[in-house]
Amino acid sequence: MAKFLDTQGVSYYLKQLIDNASDKLYLISPYLQLNNQLKLSLEDRHKFSIDIRVIYGKVSDINPDDSSWLQRMPGIKLLFHKDLHAKCYFNEKEAIITSMNLYMFSQQNNVEMGIYISKEHDEELYRQIAAEVDRVMRGSEHRTISVQKVEPKKPETAKASASSPNATRGGTGKAKGFCIRTGVEIPFNIEKPLSYDAYKQWSKYNDPDYAEKYCHFSGEPSNGETSVSKPILKKNWKQAKEIHGL
Repeated sequence: MAKFLDTQGVSYYLKQLIDNASDKLYLISPYLQLNNQLKLSLEDRHKFSIDIRVIYGKVSDINPDDSSWLQRMPGIKLLFHKDLHAKCYFNEKEAIITSMNLYMFSQQNNVEMGIYISKEHDEELYRQIAAEVDRVMRGSEHRTISVQKVEPKKPETAKASASSPNATRGGTGKAKGFCIRTGVEIPFNIEKPLSYDAYKQWSKYNDPDYAEKYCHFSGEPSNGETSVSKPILKKNWKQAKEIHGL
C-alpha cells in the first residue's frame, strides 16, 4: 500500500531509497542542488558501480560546487529534459512521487508532500511509474559537466570555538545537533529537530508547539521550553545564530 509522506518523511525516505539501491537509482528533479548528506549517500552507491542517473530540467541550475562534485563521480549519468516538471525518485524496488526538488532550499525550508511506493506491496503501481520514468529518460539528452573556477569559500564554522557545544563535528563532517524529545545526537537542522523515531511519534498529533525535553543546539534539558517551532533555548539562540549563520 502506498504511504503518504510529509516534508520530513520525504527527506527520510529519499535517503533510504538512495541507500537501499543495489541495481539502479534514478533521481528526477527540475532543480538540482544536492546537500552534503545526499552526496555522501550517492558517493557510497557510486562505489558499487550501480546504474545512477540524474535527470534535471533547469539548464542554469547546477552550481560550480555541484558541477565539480559530479565530475568526480563519472558513474553518475547526467541527463537534461527541457520540459521536466515532475519530481520522482526511483530504484529497483521502491519509488517516491513528491513535490520536493533535489534542491537544498526545498529540503530545508519548504512544506512538501509525497507518496512512497514499494514494488513488493504495489507492483502494478510501481510498474506504471517505471514505464513513465523510462519515457522521461528516453526524452532526455545526456549532458557533460564543465566546472567554472571559483574562489574557495571561507568555512561557515570558522566562528565556532573549541568550547562551543556544537563546534564538534562527527566523522560525517555535519554539524551536531540533538533531538529535542530524546536528546540523542542528530544533524543540526532547526527545520528537523527530531530524530526519525521521535518524529514518527510527534507526527501523530503534529503539534509544533508541544513542549519538548531538550535543546536542539546544546542538548541540555529544556524543561519544556523547546518545541518543534522553537527548538533552541532562548539563552542559546545568539550563539546558535553565530555558529550556524541562522
